[in-house]
Amino acid sequence: MQLEGLDHANVRLRPQDLPAALAFYRDLLGLAEGPRPAFDFPGAWLYAGGRPIVHLACRDTVEAPTGPSPSVSFEHIAFRARGLPQVRATLAARNIPYAEAPLPGFPLHQLFLTDPFGLRVELTFDMQDTANAATA
Repeated sequence: MQLEGLDHANVRLRPQDLPAALAFYRDLLGLAEGPRPAFDFPGAWLYAGGRPIVHLACRDTVEAPTGPSPSVSFEHIAFRARGLPQVRATLAARNIPYAEAPLPGFPLHQLFLTDPFGLRVELTFDMQDTANAATA
């Protein structure tokens, strides 16, 4: 087996929470809503770079995931991003709190924020990309 990368993240939520999820992942983060199979439940597939990377799956009951170990949890989802100055300005204009975390020894700068449901989201910026140039 040879893995080629992460394919997508699936966020399971209640149907009434879909508008808030779309406002965050589509409207704020800029993912594009695109084609989705004709499932028998509502939801959306959100695309970046022509690939569906976030699947929103709506179910009437959303139970906490269970696993074999109570000492492990899913910590966050990370996206590569561009336009650090604009992202900071957008988050500030919308009063969305975030934390900054430059990576020591790497040309990467991270912003951490929380989606409407409490999931942590990381935005990773390559500081060698001129689209991210600004005081970090």
